[in-house]
Amino acid sequence: MSQERSGAAILVECLIEQGVEYVFGYPGGAVLPIYDELFGDERLRHILVRHEAGAAHAAEGYARSTGKPGVVLVTSGPGATNAVTGIADAFMDSIPMVVITGQVPTALIGTDAFQEADTVGITRHCTKHNYLVKDPAELESTLREAFRIATSGRPGPVVVDIPKDVQIAIPEGGSSSKAPASHRYQPQMRAKDDKIAEAIDLLANAQQPIFYTGGGVINSGPEASTLLRQLQDLTGAPVTSTLMGLGAFPADHPDWLGMLGMHGTFEANMAMNKCDVMVCIGARFDDRVTGRLDAFSPGSKKIHIDIDRASINKNVRVDLGIVGDCGTVLEQLIAAWGDRQAQDLGEWKARIAGWRARECLAYPEKSAKTPDAIMPQKAVERLFELTRQHNPIITTEVGQHQMWAAQYFHFFDPNKWLTSGGLGTMGYGLPAAIGAQLGNPDDLVIDIAGEASIQMNIQELGTASQYRLPVKIFILNNEYMGMVRQWQELTYESRYSNSYSDSLPDFIALAEAYGWKGIRIEDEANLDAGIEAMLAHDGPVIVDCLVAKDANCFPMIPSGAAHTDMLLYGDQVDGTMDDEAKALV
Repeated sequence: MSQERSGAAILVECLIEQGVEYVFGYPGGAVLPIYDELFGDERLRHILVRHEAGAAHAAEGYARSTGKPGVVLVTSGPGATNAVTGIADAFMDSIPMVVITGQVPTALIGTDAFQEADTVGITRHCTKHNYLVKDPAELESTLREAFRIATSGRPGPVVVDIPKDVQIAIPEGGSSSKAPASHRYQPQMRAKDDKIAEAIDLLANAQQPIFYTGGGVINSGPEASTLLRQLQDLTGAPVTSTLMGLGAFPADHPDWLGMLGMHGTFEANMAMNKCDVMVCIGARFDDRVTGRLDAFSPGSKKIHIDIDRASINKNVRVDLGIVGDCGTVLEQLIAAWGDRQAQDLGEWKARIAGWRARECLAYPEKSAKTPDAIMPQKAVERLFELTRQHNPIITTEVGQHQMWAAQYFHFFDPNKWLTSGGLGTMGYGLPAAIGAQLGNPDDLVIDIAGEASIQMNIQELGTASQYRLPVKIFILNNEYMGMVRQWQELTYESRYSNSYSDSLPDFIALAEAYGWKGIRIEDEANLDAGIEAMLAHDGPVIVDCLVAKDANCFPMIPSGAAHTDMLLYGDQVDGTMDDEAKALV
């Protein structure tokens, strides 16, 4: 790069060098030199969001759906702090993202200058790494390193904080090729051969094996999902998945058990509890998966495959920890399996068939309190059936609708399911859908939302309108913060404290105000027609689907309970959960 280029020009050239297509951002005083450099540069497309949180979530949606890093550009102070929720969300869910934040001039740092915030300090615990660049000569190497860290190993967000004077300055003597201190980061991709041999020995001799898969399989790339299917075919072991891993294994496969955990299927949770060998691939034994730790899969030999060595033995003690990239390790396992014959798992699968016979996802056809209302599960089932030929990308907000989408919408490929798992961020779905639509312009993208969550970042309707993105929003409108209401019903004797969504907007009028098409579905007789009308419109659409207000999300493992203590429809729940269990909600 030319020695006569400013820090802002160096930054833009670095983004282009990294293959960046879109920058999601919002301008402000501390990043005006960068925005001036972007002016008229057709090599990058800047997406102007309506709030910096929307920028971060849109970058997440782009990254999760394409496998490429998302890029965010925001100003100092409130610009950076508004993006923190999206940064923390990406950190929890291992989403590759580079966040460029403006900062006050270096001479003013620490003086409480206008729009100053300690961005590096604030984001230290929710980023994979962060930088404050004080020398324009170090900008080029820092940005290259930021992209490498964000995308290699266990992916995650990296923040690069750049003072305004560094953006303007021209480095003396040109850019430095000196690597930052973090050049020592060298994630282990390939597992040790003796670990692979030990895993194969355990798996080959298992009578009741199970594959427990997570988002790490998807993060590893589409080839990892293919390899997972090959290894399953060789071994015959049934497969379950975390919320973040849906799509890595096809939902129509006879050995697919569905999602496990708090709102997972009865058969998945029982199989996890009774297995003799568990192979955890790219998951982290989250509390929403394990339930009560001392009762989690008590009799099994546990194998944990993860690229992040810090995840192994962090929450659950395992018998064999394997550090490596999921795709690489799966390839090693397949090679080591060779021409072995799989065990006869007939008895194990017969037990699983017995658990399946419980039909844990069955639900009442009508609400007891509002018999004319649409059941939300039915709405998701019909949405799936009428859109499955499009193989859509589904985003969600957070709450009951998110869990119903995970249970009743089915996925056959990776990168089609985008949701906020670890942080559980309301307001994620709409901006994530915008990012996914930009990254996949020919795909059908639907945000399955709740009427409460969608309002968290509803201003991003304007972003979709501005860039003519045909995003669809399907609101399951029960007029409640549904998951909050459900917990209040089950554990606080139906004291619905501040969970009713009062003063809701007219979503149809709001849609039309932003130039979207609005559709309201009020009864089941019009459900299919409403969904088909949504699909027929070639622009953005909001569907306001009015559903039963009192429907609860089952199956469910109460917080602090074991996998074997699942609640299904019809089970009676004691509303006086003890204080320790309430604290775990």
